Amino acid sequence: MIISVDKIKELVTFNGWTDEKIRMKLLAVEQTIRAYTNNNFQDRGCRVRADIAAGVFMSESLIPFSVGDTIQISDSQLNGGLFTVSEVSNDTTFMVDGDPVDEDDVLVTRVKYPADVIACAVNLMEWEVNNRAKVGVQSETLSRHSVTYFNMDGANNVMGYPASLLGCLKPYRKARC
Repeated sequence: MIISVDKIKELVTFNGWTDEKIRMKLLAVEQTIRAYTNNNFQDRGCRVRADIAAGVFMSESLIPFSVGDTIQISDSQLNGGLFTVSEVSNDTTFMVDGDPVDEDDVLVTRVKYPADVIACAVNLMEWEVNNRAKVGVQSETLSRHSVTYFNMDGANNVMGYPASLLGCLKPYRKARC
């Protein structure tokens, strides 16, 4: 996960959101960032080949992951995607959150997000909490008090978020093949 639920709760006030809702939104924001940038943020120097049996990843080489690291499974027919390391048993085995299917010889790579990408994710989560409900309302007047909200049409909108919020991701965008 791009940032832990506990860490994001220190940075953003969620007004009654459950941890599960925060986790779900964080995963959605992470997928949005990866799709927008066409970048998987893999640390290719930190990868191993492993077999999966009963939820345990076993490798012949040393495990370069720590608890809480995000990993991406590739070269897999059954387990592609992102997981979070939940336990490192010894130097050659580890477990992840979720239920991976038993499979031999998958490529496991650590995903490492730069600090400004994490900051962008925090900004997107703040926007989710404070402004998502106001999308579609351009202006509001109560008595003599008038408020005009950000216009979410055309070039102002990228993947459901204001384009200005995703501007910090431009250096990380990769060309689509």
